[in-house]
Amino acid sequence: MTNQEEAKSPNEMETVYSCRECQAGHMHQTFITYMTWMGMELITVPDFPAWVCDVCGRREYDRNALRQLKLLLSPTVSDDPKLRRSAPNNRDLPKNPPGARP
Repeated sequence: MTNQEEAKSPNEMETVYSCRECQAGHMHQTFITYMTWMGMELITVPDFPAWVCDVCGRREYDRNALRQLKLLLSPTVSDDPKLRRSAPNNRDLPKNPPGARP
């Protein structure tokens, strides 16, 4: 154990596992900026939980965080029109609203 590990209580010990890529490094949980493309737009998410190898730099993103992010970015989160927030299409607007002059 290093001095840093000895200073932590057993409940505060960091979970570490071997890197699948280089087999020499250890994966440590940290927070990084996650980037992905949605169509033609680059989406960046700061402070995204990930596992990073201390030797080769391999990144593995937290599965639960990815699942939540996909739900947030999904254009079809709900099929219930009452729950969707979208601007009405022109075809949905009445052609002559009440009180309007022809």
